[in-house]
Amino acid sequence: MARGDWDPNHLPDLRGRRYLVTGATRGIGYFATEQLVSAGAHVILTGRNPNRLAASHAAIERRVLDVSAGGSGAGSVETLLLDTTNLGSIRAAAATVRSRGPLNGLLLNAGIVHPPRERQEIEGHELVFTTNALGHFALAGELLQVLAVMQGRMVWLGSMATFLGRFDPVDIESVDHYTQWRAYAQSKVVTTVLGLEADRRMRDAGVPVSSVVAHPGYSLSGRSPGIRGVNEPSPLDRFTDAWQAPIAQSKERGAQPLVRALIDPEVEGGEFWGPKYLVHGESRPSRPARYVRDPELWARVWHYCEQATRVRWPLEKAAKARRRW
Repeated sequence: MARGDWDPNHLPDLRGRRYLVTGATRGIGYFATEQLVSAGAHVILTGRNPNRLAASHAAIERRVLDVSAGGSGAGSVETLLLDTTNLGSIRAAAATVRSRGPLNGLLLNAGIVHPPRERQEIEGHELVFTTNALGHFALAGELLQVLAVMQGRMVWLGSMATFLGRFDPVDIESVDHYTQWRAYAQSKVVTTVLGLEADRRMRDAGVPVSSVVAHPGYSLSGRSPGIRGVNEPSPLDRFTDAWQAPIAQSKERGAQPLVRALIDPEVEGGEFWGPKYLVHGESRPSRPARYVRDPELWARVWHYCEQATRVRWPLEKAAKARRRW
């Protein structure tokens, strides 16, 4: 398939493939799950709130799988409790996933978009950094071998915020200087760096897994379909977001670069994907901000996350996993 032939409304047949999406009860993660399931995939829909998991599962059943309502009926979905701020939750969820077989792909989407006004910690680490980046580092390491079995792919959720200033994470957990914007943007620099360094390390170790970074542009709830229990913007949200139409898109459209990065066979490890016009548009490969492309920064961030989580990715075992299966 040539890159120009990609149609986000007619995805490749994904029947028989198995994916996990973090933070799939709202926004980008939910719509990515819809798109994967509609193409026939089995998706493990994860989140930390049981009620939201149930609502998201019901919405997928109603909107995607109910043939009588126009759904495809081809895919399937299951839910799994997973809190990316809690290493115990991450290990438990990963053990459950491993016990049920290999994965074709991992979409590391969960995150905090609107940080708290004051710096907060959880399990000894800054909340936004932990939720958006550190927890995903641990989860990807825990699931590396089941991805390797299927020569799978992991996709890390970047952000256009990394282009809107220089956020070199010297103070990686915002101990000395915390603002809401900086905490969010810096966490996305770290996420991008981890995605790029993961691909480099896996290539060097001969692990048959690719790592890609993708971002959704400027995607708003008020421009997205209303879904009971999943996306219920107020009339004011709809009005406010409508004024931003020239520079924004729906979260449904925002999910498309992530889904393409996850399933398009033409996508290569180490690539960076997003909307054509940064804030909106069709999916395309581009380049991360210049300061993010520093291998020394990659190594520094990776080492910090290893120390913070005490997780060492099992690269040698993953390199052999495909042969053992």
